[in-house]
Amino acid sequence: MIPVIYGCEGLTLTQEEQEFFSKAQPLGFILFERNCQSPKQVKELIAQLKACVHHSDVPILIDQEGGRVVRLKPPHWLPRPAAKTLSSAQAVYDNALSMAHELADLGITVNCAPCADLLIDGAADIIGDRAFNKDPLIVAEYSLAMLMGLEDGGIIPVIKHLPGHGRAPVDSHEELPIVDTDLTTLRQTDFLPFKALASANETAWGMTAHVIYSEIDPVNVATQSRHIIEEIVRTEIGFKGFLVSDCLTMKALAGNFEEKTRKSLQAGCDAVLMCKGSVEEFADVARGCEIN
Repeated sequence: MIPVIYGCEGLTLTQEEQEFFSKAQPLGFILFERNCQSPKQVKELIAQLKACVHHSDVPILIDQEGGRVVRLKPPHWLPRPAAKTLSSAQAVYDNALSMAHELADLGITVNCAPCADLLIDGAADIIGDRAFNKDPLIVAEYSLAMLMGLEDGGIIPVIKHLPGHGRAPVDSHEELPIVDTDLTTLRQTDFLPFKALASANETAWGMTAHVIYSEIDPVNVATQSRHIIEEIVRTEIGFKGFLVSDCLTMKALAGNFEEKTRKSLQAGCDAVLMCKGSVEEFADVARGCEIN
C-alpha cells in the first residue's frame, strides 16, 4: 500500500484506472462533483474503487464544506450553507450531523472539513466565506462543532489548512502564497483554532497548507517543511492525528509529481492527495513514495 489518496476522472472507473489502482494499491480515494451524479451511481463507483485494493477500511474522501465547496448538490442532496453564514455553534453542529448522514449513506467515510482558517480582510478570496469568522475564538468554537457533528454521524473530519491559510495573499491553486506576518501574531490568531481542535480531539485528520510563512521557513511551503510540520503543527499546535497534504496538482508546489510527493512525505505528511491527473502522472506520484 502506498500513502496516496487518488481521485478518478468520471462516474465510473476506466479500465486504465482500474489496472493502475490495482497495481499501485493506494491508501484511499477522493470524490469530486464530476464523480457524483446520483446516490446509486456514487455507491457503485465507491464499490469499484474499493474492489481495486486489497486492504480493508479504505478511506473514501470528499470535500463537502458548504457554500462554494460542495461536491454533492441538489436535487439528490441537500443544499449546504457557506460557513460564514452560520450564526451559532448549534447550527453548525446540526448541519454537520445532517451532512454526515448523507455521506455515510453513500459509503463516504472522510470529509475534508472543517475549514479552521480565519477570515482575513485583504487576503485572497480562496478562503473567504469558507471561514466561519475573523475571530479565532469563534472559528475554534464553530470548527469544533462541525468536527463533532461529523464524528457523531460516523464521518472522520479533516481539519484544514494547517497551520492556517486565511492570510494567503493569492490562491494556492494558481500561485505560491507567501505570508510575511510575524510569528507572534500568527500564534495569537491563525494558530489558535488549530490548537483548540488539537487539544479537544485526537482522531480527526489534518490537511496542510501550500503556503510559505516567511518568518518560520522562508523556502518551503508548510506541506514540504519539516520544520513547520514538526515544530509548529505537531509540537506547538499539538496536532497528533493523520496528516495529509493538500492536492499535489496545485500550482503553489514546484517540481514534478515525483518530487512533490517525495518532499511532502519527507517533511512529515502521512499521505499525499492527488485529486486529478493522467495515469502517467499518478504513476509519478507512486514513484515518489518509493523514493521516500
